Amino acid sequence: MMQKMSWEIRRLILIWLVLFLGSVGLGVRVYHLQIVKGEELQQKAERQQQSSLKSYIPRRSVIDSEGNVLAADRVVYTLYVHPALFSKPSEEVAEKLAKILEDISESELLQRFQQQPTGIRLRDYLTEELADKIRALGISGLDLNTDYERYYPYEKLAANVIGYVQQDDHQGKTGIEFTQQEKLTRLPRKLSAIKRTGQGEVLPISLPPEAVSFDERKLQLTINVSLQRLAHQALKKQMKAFNAKRGTIIVMDVNTGELLSLVTEPTFNPNQYFKYDLEDMRNWAVTDLYEPGSTFKPINVAIALEAGLITPQTKIYDPGKMKVGGWTIRNHDYFSNGGHGKIGIDEILQVSSNVGMIKIIERMSPQDYYNKLQQLGLEQRVGIDLMGETPGYIKPEFQFVNYPIEPATASFGQGFSLTPIKLAQLHSAIANGGYLVTPYVVKGLVNQNGEIFDQKAHPKKQVFSPQTTQQVLKMMESVVSEGSGENSKIPGYRLGGKTGTAQKASNGYYRNGKITSFVSIFPFKNPRYVVLAVVDEPRKPLAFGSTVAAPIVKEILEGLITIKGIPPTHPEEFNPKEEDKP
Repeated sequence: MMQKMSWEIRRLILIWLVLFLGSVGLGVRVYHLQIVKGEELQQKAERQQQSSLKSYIPRRSVIDSEGNVLAADRVVYTLYVHPALFSKPSEEVAEKLAKILEDISESELLQRFQQQPTGIRLRDYLTEELADKIRALGISGLDLNTDYERYYPYEKLAANVIGYVQQDDHQGKTGIEFTQQEKLTRLPRKLSAIKRTGQGEVLPISLPPEAVSFDERKLQLTINVSLQRLAHQALKKQMKAFNAKRGTIIVMDVNTGELLSLVTEPTFNPNQYFKYDLEDMRNWAVTDLYEPGSTFKPINVAIALEAGLITPQTKIYDPGKMKVGGWTIRNHDYFSNGGHGKIGIDEILQVSSNVGMIKIIERMSPQDYYNKLQQLGLEQRVGIDLMGETPGYIKPEFQFVNYPIEPATASFGQGFSLTPIKLAQLHSAIANGGYLVTPYVVKGLVNQNGEIFDQKAHPKKQVFSPQTTQQVLKMMESVVSEGSGENSKIPGYRLGGKTGTAQKASNGYYRNGKITSFVSIFPFKNPRYVVLAVVDEPRKPLAFGSTVAAPIVKEILEGLITIKGIPPTHPEEFNPKEEDKP
């Protein structure tokens, strides 16, 4: 009996010993896991349960000066089909899909269904409307994947300014979509507080609010959609009427450099950019050079006035033609009117006398004239915030200074070239008291409260005195009231202007093609805007700056008066006197 008890005691002691050693071992293990390796294991668990998430952040919207959306990201869908998973016969699926997609037949769909059992990419960039119709079919095996695309509600309107975003990489390729890439691209946030289940699914309760939020700033342009539409229609109408090759319109604030409208034709639809040639995407008001012709004459008059070589009272004898360096130069109306005799500077602009302009510039040494053209920045870019700007071109200094024909032809706007945007800048200097301002289309980033951020400074440079510009402006007003710019007259208002009809140069020779233009400063008192219209190669008879371009500018000014609410300076012109009434 004692022996049996002794065995049970030993057995009990052994069990307790095993339990004790197990407890000690467990304690050591717990100590090792929690104390020695605790921090390492905690980090490993967090890595398994949490993950980094980059939320989708759409590209910023682009709006006009009034808040109208010009470009924005929108949701689109990619349709995948899985024939092996169809809940209805393939023939029925094909019939219903064909009615929705429209551009693919039932037979074509059935052929596609036979290519493979699953994962057939059937359509890209489906709209929300089409996606809803497909969902409403309730057919298994139709899979809609969410994607995003850039959308341009106004299509061709301002396309050469805005540019386009390429579909595959969602990056801007032209226009401000390219030049303002940094401002338009929001920086994605890295979110590391996303918790997952053991199966890897995101726990909704753990999703932080910032995963789907972003700042609401938009890129605001100076372009006014209403004015842009009006200008676009006016240009297209005249181009069609005169069978012209291309055209451009610029409406610029003379004090700030803001571009209220910048139209070029031909143009393109950025929603379908892949259907157009690169030539259609050129903003040639910025990229292409042309000889400005008579629209440059007011600038040359300002140069001579500033140098003290003439005054507004100076008289010039105009015989109608003259020889310069062996070349005979005539006025455009020489064969119909001969010479103009002794005329004033304002009359030289009114009748657009080439001979009169030559005689004005001959009073200045070729070197001084060349230096002044350089000071005006004719061979420099204006610095506009659009891509592809081309600097102007003047003949090499030695040639310009030593060959009399060069300053002679430059006096009436030929023999050198510049961009339309440069000419608009120069006329803005006439309008604002003598300052070259930088043209621009981007205001900056604007928030929901209308506050603007990231505004770029736009430097000014004085090139003429206010006295000189006021004298030239008065002469330009007489061009509209008494000269070749009569087709731009608006009852109740006064404006300055200058027509231009220049021969086009090719390989150093002038050919039959011409370029017509009209530039206006409005209103005459306290000018605010320069409007330039250029129409290239009008092919119909009687195509001149006065007949082709001036009516365009008049139509735009009438729209500008309405849009900006500009009151008339001569309201009496709306109310004819009693003796004038029928």
